[in-house]
Amino acid sequence: MRLDEKGGKRHDMPCHHTLEAWLGAWLSATGRATTPKAPLFPSLAGRTGQFSDTAMQPVDVWRMIRRRARTTGLPTRIGCHTFRATGITEYLRNGGKLEIAQQMANHESARTTGLYDRRDDQISLDEIERILI
Repeated sequence: MRLDEKGGKRHDMPCHHTLEAWLGAWLSATGRATTPKAPLFPSLAGRTGQFSDTAMQPVDVWRMIRRRARTTGLPTRIGCHTFRATGITEYLRNGGKLEIAQQMANHESARTTGLYDRRDDQISLDEIERILI
């Protein structure tokens, strides 16, 4: 995948096979498989429910994520960086290396990647059961 990131940076990265399948299904379902120049995630044309030829703006993505989180009853603030932190954390939790996570996140410094590592945020039930009451 080729990702356009902030600051005009481009980042090429292999695509996970599950994501590849989901994207293929999305492209087929939306008819975008036959129009390669069309935006991957288009905005809607007013309140018609029809896709426009314009890509979603970052603020629209953020609003959509917040709206979906609210409807599920999630009590936390969630945004695009939540997904980035989850991806990095799960990669590291499954034996990945910080240096590789840094490359995948396209960070200049491993310290920046470390800010997204949430492995220490989870307290297991076994740890709680150590409290003797």
